[in-house]
This record gives sequence, structure tokens and C-alpha cells, in this order.
Amino acid sequence: MFDWDDLRVFLAVARARKMAPAARALGIDATTIARRLARLEKALDAELFEVGPGERTLTARGQELLRHAEAAESAALAAMEDVQGQEQRLSGHVRLSVAEGFGTWVLAPGMGDFNRRHPGIRLDLITASGFLNPSNREADMAVMLARPQRGRLTVRRLGDYRLHLYASPAYLERVGRPGKPADLRDCTLIGYVPEFIFSPELDYLDEVEAGLEAKLRSTSIIMQQKMIAQGAGIGVLPDFIGRHDPGLMPLMANRVEIIRSFWLVMHGDLRRLGRIGAVADWVQERIETLKPIDGARASR
Repeated sequence: MFDWDDLRVFLAVARARKMAPAARALGIDATTIARRLARLEKALDAELFEVGPGERTLTARGQELLRHAEAAESAALAAMEDVQGQEQRLSGHVRLSVAEGFGTWVLAPGMGDFNRRHPGIRLDLITASGFLNPSNREADMAVMLARPQRGRLTVRRLGDYRLHLYASPAYLERVGRPGKPADLRDCTLIGYVPEFIFSPELDYLDEVEAGLEAKLRSTSIIMQQKMIAQGAGIGVLPDFIGRHDPGLMPLMANRVEIIRSFWLVMHGDLRRLGRIGAVADWVQERIETLKPIDGARASR
């Protein structure tokens, strides 16, 4: 028999792929982790990781163990919540991966309310370049721009959002107001750096007019918004960003409109956990705050 607690160490290393972050997550030193992994491999008579330059990759046997270890982890978490009851259920740690703009303009304004309602939940909003993958348990949940096609995942469509062209009055006074998409070829466009677009749903300009290219580029939607607001050029912004900035003006709103969707994704083994459900419901509530923007758009 092996020590069941060694599975927890195995899961941490399998998810982090490196010893140091796994050690930080578990609160133990890397030497202890290495010793316990060796003990687990000896007990199972199986090599679980291939060690490469700075990273550990699961072997085929390791992949098999990962599936069973995650099932055991989920069963243990569910058992704890059932035994502790509703009063203790809404506590613990949840890691939510989101796009920078969604986290900044949609979720961050509601974080105080979430904390007042669920003081026992420690919520991490991760806005790294690219979404962390709930399928690999890099995050517990993610709000993504496309529905995942594989993995042991539970997926919920949260709703649509709209994007339009925006510019500052100062820029339009200086260069004139474009009347049709083709006129944008003579304008300074602001957008993403093509090589670093982590989701094809962020590649907007070809949908506006084929062949358009941004001259001023950033991987950050916050930096793009600042450049547009300061009169550097014209760019595509979600309405939940652009319409909240009184210094920005929508352009060609009746001719150019891009629609995207938000998808809430979580690992299938976590969907029964109370804290996961609480975060999922709160994210859905925050999505509902976008609807007045659509109503204002329709009334124009």
C-alpha cells in the first residue's frame, strides 16, 4: 500500500509541472516532495514522471494515476462538504482564470459584494496571458471566449457581449471621422500583437474590413483602451469597456458590430462543491450587469 497523502503531492507536481511551485502550494520543501514522489513510485512500481529541462511531464502510467487521483480528490472534497454541512460548505479556495478586460471591468467592481456574501471563500482572479486550463486543473474555473471541445469539463454559456469601434473626440477632430470601414485604411489602428493573441476570438480587425492591420499594438486590452482614450488612434473595444468611458465615442455602430460569447468552464469533478457553485452564480450575476449596456445601445 502507498501513503494516501502522497497522492496530494503527486497531484500538485502533475499540475504545476515543476517542483518549486508545487512545494509552495503545499507548504513543504522540494526535498520532501522528491522523497515522497520516489516513495509513491516505489509503492506502485511505476515511473510517473519524465524529467526534462526544468519541467516534469507525466508518463503514460502517470496519466493513468492522475485520472484516479483526481477522482479520489473530488470524492474526498465532496465528502467533507456533505459531512460539514451547509454552514461550513461555502469556504475554501477557488482559482478563477479570466481575460484581463472581463476581470477588470466586470468582475472587479463586484468583488467587495462577493466577499461580504461569502467571507469564507478565498477567490483568486488569474489574468495571465492565455486562459489556465480547468481540464488540467491549472485553475478550478475559467471564463473563456470559446466552448472547449475536449476534457472532463462542465461548461455553461454565460451570454453574449458586443464590441464596436471606438475613438476619442480629440483624434476625430485631428484626422476626421471615418464614414465606412474602408476609410479605416487611412487611420491609425490600435489592436493586439498578432503573435501573442491567445484566443482567435480576439482577432477582430479582419471582421471589420479584410486586410486591416493595427499600427499601435499591445497584448493588454487595458493599454489599448488607454491609447484610444488618449487620442492615439481607433480600436475595437467591448462595449462593457468602451461605453463606460465618457471620453470615448463609438464609430459606425450600425455598420460594424462584433458579437462574442462568454463560457464558464470548470472541471467536472468540482461542480458539486458549494464554493464552486457560489462563484459560478456570482459570475452569472456579474454578466447580468452587462444587459443595461445592450439596452442603451438598442435605444440609440
